[in-house]
Amino acid sequence: MINQSNPEPDADQSLEAQPSPPEGDLHLRFYLPSGEELALPATGIREVLSPAPERITPMPNTSPRLLGVLNLRGQAIWVVDGGQLLGDLTPLNTDRAELSVVAIEDQDVIVGLAVEGIIGMDWLNLDQIHPCTAAPITMAAFLRGEWRQDPKPPLRLLNPTAMIRLGRWAA
Repeated sequence: MINQSNPEPDADQSLEAQPSPPEGDLHLRFYLPSGEELALPATGIREVLSPAPERITPMPNTSPRLLGVLNLRGQAIWVVDGGQLLGDLTPLNTDRAELSVVAIEDQDVIVGLAVEGIIGMDWLNLDQIHPCTAAPITMAAFLRGEWRQDPKPPLRLLNPTAMIRLGRWAA
């Protein structure tokens, strides 16, 4: 309530009107073709892109999980099928108008992860992360942990630095 003699709001009301600060760190949530939902820390993401599939130039004699190269403002970045990289058995459907590509970065290396879809950004508390249970062996090297969301499946947190440095995207 505003006091007529004092145009500033009451202290109690101004505290109530202010949203509480978010807890945790900002993460991008996305899903693979199989429907599995994963998260990446925002600090490891360069940007999220929606290129047309024809903007990705296929490269001969490379890994089948490598979709090709994308020109990102004059810089060539490798684009990999994120699901195949993580061991998802359902292939990414590239026969559509736009792909969802998450460009992850470590030092000067940028790799684009093509995923089925982007869910959005969410604040997730790292204090509530648990060691991964029953994670596929193909994904284990890229995981930092998981949030348990009973009754839903756990939300797994990926380590973008490990994804780039292990180099399985190019092999």
